[in-house]
Amino acid sequence: MPQTMFEIETRGAGLYELTRQSAQWVARQAGHCGLLTLFVQHTSCSLLIQENADPEVQGDLQAFFGRLVPPSSDPSMHYLRHTYEGPDDMPAHIKAAMMPVSLSVPVKDGQLMLGTWQGIYLFEHRTAPHLRKVVAHLS
Repeated sequence: MPQTMFEIETRGAGLYELTRQSAQWVARQAGHCGLLTLFVQHTSCSLLIQENADPEVQGDLQAFFGRLVPPSSDPSMHYLRHTYEGPDDMPAHIKAAMMPVSLSVPVKDGQLMLGTWQGIYLFEHRTAPHLRKVVAHLS
C-alpha cells in the first residue's frame, strides 16, 4: 500500500491548499481505486475539505475560528494555563481539537473523487511559520 509524506511550509495562520500535490501523487499510483487517507502529524493545525473557488471562504473561516477561540492574551481566555509557548499556542490546540487531523477521500481510476468546488487544506492555527508534515496513505 503506497505511502508518502507531504511537507507544507506555512507562513502563519491560514489555509494552505494541498489538493494538487495530493492529486498528482495519487495519479502516479497507476490507476488505483480505493481510499486516500491524509493525517497531519501535529497538534496545532488541522486538515479540511473546503471550497476552493472563492478565497473569501478561507478568510471567513479563519476569522470565525479567530473569534471563536481568541489568543490567550484576550481577557475572555484568562483561564488558560498552557501559555508559555505564546498567546496563539493553546488556542491552536483547541482549534485542532475541534477540527479533523485526518481526512479520507475516495479514489477512482487514479483520481480524487472530490466535488467540483472542494479542495484539501491544511489549516494552520499558529501565527509563526511552520513546516508541517502530512502522511498520505492509499489503500
